[in-house]
Amino acid sequence: MTGAGSPLSLRSRLRSLRSAAFGADSAGERLERIHRSPNFADGVFQNPVGARTRPSGASGIEFAKIYFQKEARARRSPIGTIPVHPTTLADLAAPPASGLRLTWMGHSSVLAEIDGRRVLFDPVWGERCSPYSFAGPKRLHPVPVPLAALGPVDVVVISHDHYDHLDLPTIRALASTDTLFAVPLGVGAHLESWGVPASRLRELDWNESTEVAGIRLTATPARHFCGRGLRNQQHTLWASWVVAGPEHRIYHSGDTGYFPGFTDIGAEHGPFDATMIQIGAYSEYWPDIHMTPAEGMRAHLDLQGGRPSGVMMPIHWGTFNLAPHPWAEPGEGTVEAAAGAGAGLALPRPGQPFEPTGGAVPDAPWWRSVAAPPAGGWPEYAAAAPDALVTSAGTVAATGKPATGKPATGKTEETAESASPA
Repeated sequence: MTGAGSPLSLRSRLRSLRSAAFGADSAGERLERIHRSPNFADGVFQNPVGARTRPSGASGIEFAKIYFQKEARARRSPIGTIPVHPTTLADLAAPPASGLRLTWMGHSSVLAEIDGRRVLFDPVWGERCSPYSFAGPKRLHPVPVPLAALGPVDVVVISHDHYDHLDLPTIRALASTDTLFAVPLGVGAHLESWGVPASRLRELDWNESTEVAGIRLTATPARHFCGRGLRNQQHTLWASWVVAGPEHRIYHSGDTGYFPGFTDIGAEHGPFDATMIQIGAYSEYWPDIHMTPAEGMRAHLDLQGGRPSGVMMPIHWGTFNLAPHPWAEPGEGTVEAAAGAGAGLALPRPGQPFEPTGGAVPDAPWWRSVAAPPAGGWPEYAAAAPDALVTSAGTVAATGKPATGKPATGKTEETAESASPA
């Protein structure tokens, strides 16, 4: 039945009313490739281990009460102006002396200069992570530099298609340049609909790699989900990323819950000079898809073969209000976890470049100047031995001290379900 009143016609009309920001569905050879993926089963992409993606039933009602409570909402924002590094462009004018430099632009957006190449992870320059310009989470600090002033980028890497990682106006601006895009399987449909030529797409399944300008990019597993609409077909993959140059290796987690696969990624591709690890927007209402700071530190250690080597930079926090935890809690929790593990930590202000393997690494808790202090003031953390070996049981072997936070088990409590936009 295909008449004017048929369900098919209604669906077609509704689809035609969707904003361009919702992206496009895969079709043709791309869809066939999705169906052939070893990570696609029962009509959806699957997680390495099962994951709950959102609160449901009574827990959803409870979450809504907490999220919209006036006092709780106040704690989720800074009480002052977030300090943005003022001289980012000047600092980036000269190449990094060590060959590796990272610049956190806020949330999960990072410019990585590695062995003479420039990689831009999850660039979000828009004011809101939303399909709408008038609604949705608004950024809490300005972008440190205009996108047009950033200069040439060799490759843009996207971790998944949620709005706080894949931003329509940013992609359209980058589409007018010569940069290539490395994306998880299925995400290319969105980019093509926004003006990125297929010839500039490198669309990868987990554990597939591509070479760009002498560096190797590998899509590695993550524990998350996808979708840009209320009806989520799970037809785009999510990924973490390994970037390896002739001299340096870095890792970007994208969004992920903790799972045992970090150890496998580290064994295959590590150790890393620096890891960029998601430590914000976590909640007990979705414990499987975002990591707490303690879990993020455990993931970093897993990636480094159990030793606190390299530098961890916390990402996915500070820029957008996406969860019920206090604004400064991810930063504080990461400092505590790093101290317990004896791990090296980079804590740059938005826009502050640093070289993980050369020179001073910013490690001051800058957010304390603009956050409400807890009762009793800000804590001090005693660092564990820097050469400690962290075991899979979550203990620091060299000191006998327990690691911060409870170890995650990766136990599946519920299979993945359709999710609303991130």
